[in-house]
Amino acid sequence: MTTDNRRTFIKKSSMLASGLAVQPGFNYLPNLFNDNIRFGVIGCNGMGWSNMRAHLHMEDIICTAICDVDQNVVSRRVKDYAQMRPNQVKTYNDYRALLADKEVDAVIIGTPDHWHCKILCDALEAGKHVYVEKPLANSIHEAQVMQRAATAHPHLMIQVGQWQRSGPHYREAIDIVQSGVLGNIRLVKVWAYQGWMKPVDVVPDSPVPEGVDYNMWLGPARRRPFNANRFHFNFRWFWDYAGGLMTDWGVHEIDIALYAMKAEAPKSVVASGGKLAYPDDASETPDTLQAIFEYDNFNMLWDHATGIDSGPYGRREGVAFIGNNGTLVVDRQGYDVIEEREDFNYSQEGQAKMELIEEVKKPAELNYLVLHCRNFVNAIKEGDIKLLNTNIFSGSVAAVNAHMGNIAYKTGKRIYWNASKNEFNVKEASKMIRPVYHNGWRLPQY
Repeated sequence: MTTDNRRTFIKKSSMLASGLAVQPGFNYLPNLFNDNIRFGVIGCNGMGWSNMRAHLHMEDIICTAICDVDQNVVSRRVKDYAQMRPNQVKTYNDYRALLADKEVDAVIIGTPDHWHCKILCDALEAGKHVYVEKPLANSIHEAQVMQRAATAHPHLMIQVGQWQRSGPHYREAIDIVQSGVLGNIRLVKVWAYQGWMKPVDVVPDSPVPEGVDYNMWLGPARRRPFNANRFHFNFRWFWDYAGGLMTDWGVHEIDIALYAMKAEAPKSVVASGGKLAYPDDASETPDTLQAIFEYDNFNMLWDHATGIDSGPYGRREGVAFIGNNGTLVVDRQGYDVIEEREDFNYSQEGQAKMELIEEVKKPAELNYLVLHCRNFVNAIKEGDIKLLNTNIFSGSVAAVNAHMGNIAYKTGKRIYWNASKNEFNVKEASKMIRPVYHNGWRLPQY
């Protein structure tokens, strides 16, 4: 890296520290005007409500409708909202009734993953802008359907909740990767080590809790007796509704990795792992997993582990771009660059292959989720999909790749992707591309 380039990166880093950095294609502040944008939130127990709260950092955003299949959650959120805004809020337990509400301009989809595709397509048909929680879809086919639905409604904005894209220090890291100063990047490591995740205790099936519309919660998923382990937060660890850590945390990290590397679909994927930490707990998805994705000019290694915090490079989660000249490591706390050295040995360091890039920490005063929501609102106001930091076409890449990793794990084989035929070389893997909808629900047709 030249001295001028190094100074440029340092200058940009000092701007980040003051919270002032604004870069082309990454719009942080909305173009405010007098009209309110009226939001409805569908699925508001966890991230759906976090997303709503983040949008409410803007004074011209109001929540007009709250929908959840659990009336206990709805009641709690009505009370929460009353402390933030004076306007009355309507409540629903069927998302279709909310979508029919003409007073709703945009919706937040915070449901379990298996509902994302159907609700998003219905929302677009109802004329609503959509902020959809990650992962975009619960299958490769659903992601493709959702992209076609977006193409059919080009005037509606869709933001995928991969909010790291709106973080200034992530943009900085991506700029460095794409500048070429790291040299040829032959490997990208992505990981999530989650020490907070303890065993999910096995519990028996039980009656449906009062106030819960369990049939609506199941929706297109296969019918099963109610079990507390599968409900609310823990749905993530069951294949009927989600894809485990690969799609929960993986899409965040894979998104940054592939966006920086300008890659989309892999040529092949192979994966290995299992329930190695907690073999007897109630979860179905693997608590330990490694997957190798092969692209044209590099490999990507995904690595996750529950019950452990000590991940690669001393970081619980992150992305490492490993180049001939140096390695850039980025996570939610900031980024650092480790320079490679000529003629390195353990007794004496050789000459660095690149000039020093100083470590950058995330500015404490910036909330990246809020920035992501502001970016969404700005795109709505401007009517310009190009302003979105994670539009559905770009945001779908991480979900599709994560599902490919899970499919490789389930088959136990190295699978090769044929993009022109939209299939794998292994029939068992290709059968997992398209989901089966149950209980009378139909997969959207686009």
